[in-house]
Amino acid sequence: ISKMDGGNQSEVSEFLLLGLGHSWNVEVLLFIIFLMLYLIIVSGNIIIMILIITDPHLHSPMYFLLANLSFVDMWLSSITTPKMITDCLRENKTISFGGCMCQILFVHICGGGEMVLLVAMAYDRYVAICKPLYYSTIMSLQRCIGMVLTSWTVGFVHAMSQMAVTIQLPFCGPREIDSFFCDIPLVIKLACVESDNLNILINIDTGVVTVTSFILLLISYTYILFTVLQSSKTGASKALSTCTAHITVVVLFFGPCIFIYVWPISITWVDKFLAVFYSVITPLLNPAIYTLRNKEMRKALKRFKSYYMSSKGNT
Repeated sequence: ISKMDGGNQSEVSEFLLLGLGHSWNVEVLLFIIFLMLYLIIVSGNIIIMILIITDPHLHSPMYFLLANLSFVDMWLSSITTPKMITDCLRENKTISFGGCMCQILFVHICGGGEMVLLVAMAYDRYVAICKPLYYSTIMSLQRCIGMVLTSWTVGFVHAMSQMAVTIQLPFCGPREIDSFFCDIPLVIKLACVESDNLNILINIDTGVVTVTSFILLLISYTYILFTVLQSSKTGASKALSTCTAHITVVVLFFGPCIFIYVWPISITWVDKFLAVFYSVITPLLNPAIYTLRNKEMRKALKRFKSYYMSSKGNT
């Protein structure tokens, strides 16, 4: 039986976000925490992009892909976090239908793109460690640009396939979304049609991108680990250190995605925690992991600081 039969049949023009907190004190605390985290995310990822663009020592395929990852992370967080921050100080946390659809579209473009980009970064490490003699030939600038364009294309196609289903759904009430942004499983629940089959369709769509990317990552890092174990201790420790950073990012990114979209747990507080982790914590940790664990990035940061200080002293 359609939900429309027993509900208000007027078209929904906006949705009400319930947010994360239910008291003013909690909301103010969340406002301060997430504002600080968002500023760190934006500044951290911008610093990484500036260092990679300006420092000739970082003009290599790995850092080219890392700069693109920072760009995607910054936008992935910017789609949902600024509204979540401002909503902390609002009693009426509404979002228009168009705004809601835009959030879904851009979250899935960036999310799908990041998955493919992480696969490209794993492939780069595979070639560098398993086929070092052919690295410069295989990982040419053209191939790197092609990988980045592929990641955006896959993200766009994935997002449009989700939107093609969601935007045509009839929404006639209720209009409450128990989260801080428009997440597609929660929005589908509000449609005036039976949503079980739609959820299965969306899960399959997302699962294809997520699971395929995850399997490719597992294959790449398995080959890398076997190669590392057979190589010299000096080279092995350096390669293992780089790969550990990559694997950490992969786990942090794919873990929440799998439990939100592929095998949903359907426990409200868990979903909210995973959504925060996916949109705030992962973009925050990525710059920290890559800069703190990467000697070249630390050296580049020191060179940038010394150049800035010397140029400031000259003026």
